[in-house]
Amino acid sequence: MDFSFLHKTTSILILALISFLFLLFQASNASIHTYDNNPFRDVGNSALLPGGSEGLAASLDGARSFIRFENVTFWRTKAAADEHSEMEHSTGLVQVVIFEAADRNNIGGSAYGGQRSICCTPDLAKLEGCKQGEVIRMPSATDINWPIVLNVQFSGNYLSTKMDNVDVPITKTGMYNLFFIACDPKLKGLVMSGKTIWKNPNGYLPGRMAPLMNFYVYMSLAYVVLSVIWFIQYVRYWKDILQLQHCITAVITLGLFEMILWFSEYANFNNTGIRPVVITTWVVTVGAVRKSLTRLLILCVSMGYGVVRPTLGGLTSKVLLLGATYFLASELLDITEFVGTISDISGRARLFLVLPVAFLDAFLILWIFTSLSKTLEQLQAKRSSIKLDIYRKFSNALAVTVIASVIWIAYEVYFKATDPFNERWQSAWIITAFWDVLAFALLCVICYLWAPSQNSQRYAYSEEVGEEYDEETQSLTRGKPEGDLSLVKQEKKEKDAGVTANISDEDDVEEDKRE
Repeated sequence: MDFSFLHKTTSILILALISFLFLLFQASNASIHTYDNNPFRDVGNSALLPGGSEGLAASLDGARSFIRFENVTFWRTKAAADEHSEMEHSTGLVQVVIFEAADRNNIGGSAYGGQRSICCTPDLAKLEGCKQGEVIRMPSATDINWPIVLNVQFSGNYLSTKMDNVDVPITKTGMYNLFFIACDPKLKGLVMSGKTIWKNPNGYLPGRMAPLMNFYVYMSLAYVVLSVIWFIQYVRYWKDILQLQHCITAVITLGLFEMILWFSEYANFNNTGIRPVVITTWVVTVGAVRKSLTRLLILCVSMGYGVVRPTLGGLTSKVLLLGATYFLASELLDITEFVGTISDISGRARLFLVLPVAFLDAFLILWIFTSLSKTLEQLQAKRSSIKLDIYRKFSNALAVTVIASVIWIAYEVYFKATDPFNERWQSAWIITAFWDVLAFALLCVICYLWAPSQNSQRYAYSEEVGEEYDEETQSLTRGKPEGDLSLVKQEKKEKDAGVTANISDEDDVEEDKRE
């Protein structure tokens, strides 16, 4: 395999990660939809600024669900302000629009089947009855008060105007979108600052993320159970532990640590409404390390490390390079997806960063199965039946994992392609959760096949001739009773005694002949 591309890829990813982290930490800690002089951009016949998109559940008894506006201030250019006198009352209109994804077609309209406009035009004013220079709004079929449109007016020749601090209660579960829109072309160059607070009945977590907090509780418990079982065996057979089993221990520890950190991060976000950049970066870094080590562990097992071969030899540097490259690619992807993210919609940058991770995963799968095939051939040639049986079980589990991954990727593509407006946000958490469950299941299989036992060292790599005989009489993962071992030793002693007796008899015969 040609590994030259890995060196180039690693260098590019390092530069990208450093640049991204520099830009990220220049910003303040992520909070609930904070705006810091964010500019409006031209969309059709309007100037528009997206304010956020989240899944919100309806208010429950004693728990309110709402969108709150705090210190929202709009700033126009000096040139736009100088066009008006100090005595004028309304010199510019900015509208705040909140709508559910299902009502997206109730905002905007088109005249005679032409291009859809957000702001009312003279033709649309005649057809739709809308007010020229304002956002086109049609009442929802389920609630005539929705979509919500709040008006904020500039006065005189002032450069700024402040929106009243208001709460918009949420009475229906759905995916809600917030936009700040200016239809007046004279307000070109408009910027905004302030913040909006989105709250679900159970906390500040966006609707898509909320189920993940409970999910990580169950995953933490699952890792605790696996850790207890593994560490009991690990301590019990400490003197017989293989290097491979040390690696498995590290992966289990990192997995448990990662699940606890994810739960803590989501719990903090849910309680405070703030998602600090440093904490989230630390969490995704631990996750990237765990994913990289897991893949390297599977690769090393497939190569027969510690079982068929004592070391990786010249491949060590290439394996480490691949691991480092995967860590950087995974770190960049996870930082983009999670760090500072408070909306329920991922950006386009994530789609771009998925490609390096997908490419490296495909390369790893190819290398793993190629190595696994060679390892199985070596075990068949040596007639190592016990090891061969273990590796066949491992290869079957790995094949099932790859097939499940391919099927799930296809489903994920279908899920996102058929839900462009995130209307199925309540079940979107399953997409993320599946990969953690699949990784845990494969780790459990590895732990079962290579569990610490009193015979672990007996079945480590060995060049002795008697290895095949030992494998037929003992199991790699399950030790025989000590009585059986003593019987084998006793038979061996009897055979040695018989050989000694034969030799002494032959010596007596020789002496008789000489006499």
